[in-house]
Amino acid sequence: MPEEPAVPATTAPRPAPERLDPAVLRLAGILVLGALAALLDSTIVSIAIDTLGRELHTTTATVQWVSTGYLLALATVVPVSGWAVERFGARRVWLGALLLFLAGSALCGLAWNIGALIVFRVVQGIGGGLLLPVLQTLVVRASGGRNLGRLMALITLPVVVVPILGPVLGGLIVGHLSWRWIFYVNLPICLVALALARRGVPKDEPGPAPRIDVLGLLLLSPGLATLIYGLSENGLARAVALPVGAVLVAGFVVHALRSKAPLVDVRLFRDRAFAVSSALMFLNGLTLFGGMFLLPLYYQQSRGESVIAAGLLLAPQGLGSLLARVTGPLTDRVGPRPVVVAGLLLTALGTLPFAFRHPVPALLPAALVVRGLGMSAANMAVMVGAYEGLDRRRIPDAGTAIRVLQQLGGSFGTAVLAALLTRGTGATAFPHTFAWTTVFTVVACAVGLCLPVRVASAEPSL
Repeated sequence: MPEEPAVPATTAPRPAPERLDPAVLRLAGILVLGALAALLDSTIVSIAIDTLGRELHTTTATVQWVSTGYLLALATVVPVSGWAVERFGARRVWLGALLLFLAGSALCGLAWNIGALIVFRVVQGIGGGLLLPVLQTLVVRASGGRNLGRLMALITLPVVVVPILGPVLGGLIVGHLSWRWIFYVNLPICLVALALARRGVPKDEPGPAPRIDVLGLLLLSPGLATLIYGLSENGLARAVALPVGAVLVAGFVVHALRSKAPLVDVRLFRDRAFAVSSALMFLNGLTLFGGMFLLPLYYQQSRGESVIAAGLLLAPQGLGSLLARVTGPLTDRVGPRPVVVAGLLLTALGTLPFAFRHPVPALLPAALVVRGLGMSAANMAVMVGAYEGLDRRRIPDAGTAIRVLQQLGGSFGTAVLAALLTRGTGATAFPHTFAWTTVFTVVACAVGLCLPVRVASAEPSL
């Protein structure tokens, strides 16, 4: 009789996944609580922009700096977070960042005019910009590099939930309390997070820190702020600010190409996949944060909704972002390019109804679900494309550059859309601005087609 074929090795049962260390889970919970305040802050403040403009007697072009200043501060401190951790220790930087965010939130609530509020938002942004990078450093160190996939899924869960709850919470706060409470709400979260962190975050000794690129910081940060200021202004202010900003940024690029340890390593952009992904991350930031600024204003100013109703009407976009989590395995199977292009097409499709003067009201919630799904799917796939093919030693620099570009895209997007909205006329202002937003998304889709075709090998099915 013929021998029975041997059972293939692939049919052997897989070993049970290693349990997550309870100590690491406790640490992750403490850190996520601290980061939650910063994550909630952006979505809560976005729903209050119209109220802030009225209460502080200022224009849309000026009040947008409440968001733009915060995002610029985030982008500025991300490149120095690694240096700060090495110089002072991760625990000290985490506690210091929480204290700074706490102080910035309290000062924002006490602000007496729009100028003071913008300055205090920058203080908030400096603290908030340090929290997420340091959170990742502490979790990776505590885990010893094990189970990082599951840990990252755990600590990024608030990023998915916050877009659903943030606008609703912001609407309830502004609708029933003073606008100042959108900042005061951070105080109890930060205080509890500080108390837990003092006990639960392990002490670490600072080591020899690399030299910080002071010249790069002095060129890049003022250059970007001046450029964005020029985009949001008219006349002489624009004519002066745009060239000055461009010269400062160009000076940074020249300096970065010559420096051995630049603030942002621009040499990474020689890699095609990284360069295209970076452009997409910038455009995605424009669409994401620009939309966070524009959509609440649309519902309150154009459609006459209350701030509470506007918050509820924006929740479907967060639901779409939650649904996008299922696209992660799809990116692994087919590669980032198809997912990026499809996601951006969905984003454009979900934005298009807002470009009409008289859209069907029942269609708008569905459009927001589609928009949220497309944006989040494209964003996750772009991150995969950015790291494909890069030398492992360059991944930390790449991560820094990607985070900076997303925040800068948000800064530019908010400033540009605010300028377009301000220069619009009457009932066509919002449709005109949303039409441009759709155009920007289609441009991003065309850029996405330039991503190299690199298909990640899927695991064989058993």
